[in-house]
Amino acid sequence: MPTTATTRTLPDAQQWLREHLERRKNPFNAIDHDAAARQIETLPGIDPESWAGHWLAGAEDFATRARAAEDRGAREQALENWWQAYQFAFLGRYPSPVHPAKLHAYDRVVEYFGRVSALEHIPVQHVEVPFDGRAGEGDVVRFFVARPPGAAVRSPVVLMWGGIDVWKEETYARGRMLRERGFATLHIDKPGVGQSPVHAGRDAERQWDPVFTWLREQDDLDSERVAALGLSFGGYWAMKLAHTHREQLAAAVNWGGGIHLTFQPEWQERSSNASSYLMDLMPARARIFGGNTFEDYVARCPELSLLDQGVLDRPSCPLLLVNGKNDLQNASADLYLALEHGAPKTARMFPGGHMGEGPVLPTVVDWLTERLN
Repeated sequence: MPTTATTRTLPDAQQWLREHLERRKNPFNAIDHDAAARQIETLPGIDPESWAGHWLAGAEDFATRARAAEDRGAREQALENWWQAYQFAFLGRYPSPVHPAKLHAYDRVVEYFGRVSALEHIPVQHVEVPFDGRAGEGDVVRFFVARPPGAAVRSPVVLMWGGIDVWKEETYARGRMLRERGFATLHIDKPGVGQSPVHAGRDAERQWDPVFTWLREQDDLDSERVAALGLSFGGYWAMKLAHTHREQLAAAVNWGGGIHLTFQPEWQERSSNASSYLMDLMPARARIFGGNTFEDYVARCPELSLLDQGVLDRPSCPLLLVNGKNDLQNASADLYLALEHGAPKTARMFPGGHMGEGPVLPTVVDWLTERLN
């Protein structure tokens, strides 16, 4: 049985939020610092309805300003305010829409990010491609593509996705450094979250098949220079695709994802109350399989083991593995396990917990630049 879930008091939650805001750690990315700080101080509660309603009220304030700016023809002001409206709506659905109030907030996330996409200096292309799903699955794969500034030749592409709380909209800001290096970035939800048509499972990587087909049909994107970058739990899918889709990938990065040990019941017991998470860690994990509880998740997660699936000893494209050495959410020891199997890999451990601290993103971007350029 799991350990008893830790319930934070409101003051404890506010302190956690303050610390993460000051350090610009997830869930605070490119958010307006002062506005977010005020919202933290007036947070009425951390139950789903209080939480979602409070952050959505802040989002609507920015959305109102954005609409007014659009009416005046002030494009830059409208863009910044829509961006903040999206950021606040994301806080409303954080970490995962396990309650109707948070699901409503996610609807606003998609809406407001769409407004951002249309106003960006290089508009973001939203794409839907048919998906041959099974009974109960979706029939389309949704993603969006952001192209680099001043691209005069076919751009290499980095496919990006996050984990159980950071979804495709949140990976957009993290892709900016890649776009500045001349990469196009393609953002998609991993199985079981956001707009993915499938739940997580042993063969859910098939959701990427139509994406690779679409890439081969684009004249301005170089389908011969494609990399996969999975963040947090999403690193698992980058690791798997490096083996199962190695002919479509020039490189792949597993940034903080599990491989085998992470998916064992013993680790799930240890990590069920990871202090790096504010709330709802186990419900958010269970949701990727369509479940709600610790038991739902533990019953399914062992099937994800790439060791037990026999994937780790198969040929792969070049792989980079990075994480924080003291990760409390996904087992850092999985990185060392991966080095004992298959072809040689590049690996780097950073200080800190989940995802690591320090120049992690620049290290990833430099490595991808060397492989794709």
